[in-house]
Amino acid sequence: MVEVPGSMGTSASLSLRLGQTLLAFGALLFMTIGVRFYQFTAFCYLVTIMALTIPWNLTLAMVDIYCIFLNQPFQKPRIVLAISIGDWVVSVLALASASSAASVVDLLRSNESVCPPIICNRYQFAATLAFLTWFLSLSSSLLNFWLLPSL
Repeated sequence: MVEVPGSMGTSASLSLRLGQTLLAFGALLFMTIGVRFYQFTAFCYLVTIMALTIPWNLTLAMVDIYCIFLNQPFQKPRIVLAISIGDWVVSVLALASASSAASVVDLLRSNESVCPPIICNRYQFAATLAFLTWFLSLSSSLLNFWLLPSL
């Protein structure tokens, strides 16, 4: 089997998973600091997707830790396919939520009476963290798809 950096059961995959978890947690934290995020559907969507991303990535990080401790690569093709598809779905949802939140922030910035600059900056930072989460999630998905033919 070819060792693909970043594929399931490697330390690079573990770092990708932990990075996704931390970025999603940061986006969730910065979005919920503002007490008015629930007034906008795009912000609620971002909170929901980031809240779903955290347990998905923590679970897969535990699988990575288990494989690293056993020093065994993850060699189950059907499970790797399911994980790759799950990563792809999570990455598409993260991109959609980050894009919608960023567009709402851009729209709100035009009227300071609706969104004060401090709160809008928090929302914008949360959207930025969601975009970074998407990037890491897409990387995980593509690396696991790359691993599939060698299993």
